[in-house]
Amino acid sequence: MILADLLELWAGAWRAGLTMLGLGAVFSVILLVASEKLRVHIDPKIEQIHQALPGLDCGACGFAGCKSYARAVAEKPVLIGKCAPGGSATAEKIARILNLQISGGGPALKPVVHCRAKAEDKTYIAKYLGIPSCTAANALPNGQACKFGCLGYGDCVRACKFDALHIIDGLAVVDYEKCTRCGACSQSCPRNLIAMVPFGSEEIITVACNNKENGRTTRKMCTVGCIGCGLCAKESQIFSLKDNLAGVNYSQYQFTDKEETALNKCPTKVIIRVGKAT
Repeated sequence: MILADLLELWAGAWRAGLTMLGLGAVFSVILLVASEKLRVHIDPKIEQIHQALPGLDCGACGFAGCKSYARAVAEKPVLIGKCAPGGSATAEKIARILNLQISGGGPALKPVVHCRAKAEDKTYIAKYLGIPSCTAANALPNGQACKFGCLGYGDCVRACKFDALHIIDGLAVVDYEKCTRCGACSQSCPRNLIAMVPFGSEEIITVACNNKENGRTTRKMCTVGCIGCGLCAKESQIFSLKDNLAGVNYSQYQFTDKEETALNKCPTKVIIRVGKAT
């Protein structure tokens, strides 16, 4: 009797074991099929593009980071060239990965602060004691007399991830050695003083002012603002005068004796050199 019971138990254990083994095999097959059906096929070109990017995750391309941009440009090659820090070299690498040919991208765009007025150069109607933010200060009607000039509270400094901007004596200054050309500073300025302009060489000249008031009014507000005299435009065709403000036509940019003369003749010295001297 005891032997029969043991044999029955042994047989039952074998049946249970075989059942579990069978269920395990069935579930393994199900999981294998499911994994194959649900597998996300990653295009190897996406990883190659990601490796070609600078890896700064600055967002200048309009995407959350380099990985997101890599996926987007692999799907839509028209997005090639959106990586400002990588410039034309990175665009060419991506084009090669995608077996495409692209034309030259032109000069690199870099930020230029169109103001050179330090704290001692400005006239103030009232002292601002609010939130230390250019956006907040710009919302108030009275404070700094010039409504076009740099407010100096550092919104651009906080927007830059690369320590390429600093407020020095109340004025935003670009460190071109650290600048990656991401454009975050330009987007952060509430007065649109920081423009991304084409640099055909390491150093260019620009009009460091954005004031559109007439000369007499400008002199009352700022000692280093453009007074709209037009001397620069008379010397060189790269300069033009609009709304009492001189500007540079960067599509025709060159630097010859004429531009040097215009720079030296400017009565308020608002035409300056920016970038890295060669």
